[in-house]
Order: sequence, then structure tokens, then C-alpha cells
Amino acid sequence: QVLVVRVDLNMTPGKVAAQHATLACYKALVKKNPRLIRHWERTGQAKIALKAKSEDQLLELEAIAKSLNLCARSIQDAGHTQVDPGTRTVLAIGPAPVELINQVTGKLRLF
Repeated sequence: QVLVVRVDLNMTPGKVAAQHATLACYKALVKKNPRLIRHWERTGQAKIALKAKSEDQLLELEAIAKSLNLCARSIQDAGHTQVDPGTRTVLAIGPAPVELINQVTGKLRLF
């Protein structure tokens, strides 16, 4: 699974960790593809954090992921602390085969 974090928001590490993008994809896939979830759970639940430059880039990546039939969920923050309400902060993609995720995020830098 990949988590794409908007760096233009300058969120603290704690704020980034509080975003629930992983859970959003997990909830969607546990019903849709339980076999994939079981495999992901058995293989360590890997998560890689990558950088997105802007909301536009985040939305573009989400659209590409969905066009490949990948689970992709962006999180809109409640806005209680560091960002305005409704701000898209993090995009989760997967779990899915690495080859598919790399088609979407292969050129992004590590967070």
C-alpha cells in the first residue's frame, strides 16, 4: 500500500500519522476483495509514504489509480488543528500488486 502525502500543507509527522487513509482502503477492500486483504495481512501490511506537491497532483493520482481498478481513497481533514476543513491531505492506494501501484506512483519521491 502507498500513502501519498501533500507536502505543500507542511503537516507535522503526528498530523500525517493521524490521517486515516489506510483504514479507508482497508474497509473498502475487506468486503470487495478479502483474499487480497488476507494476503496483505500475512505479508506484513507494508506501507510506503510518498510526496505529492499539491491537491491537484493528489487528485490526478487518485483518478489514475481508479482507472486501473485500484482502491484509492483521499482523506478530507476535519480541520480542527493544522489545515482548513475539507482539505485533502493524504491519498491511500492499495493494497495491490506493486507493479500496478508503480504505474501510478513510480515517479514520486519518498516522504
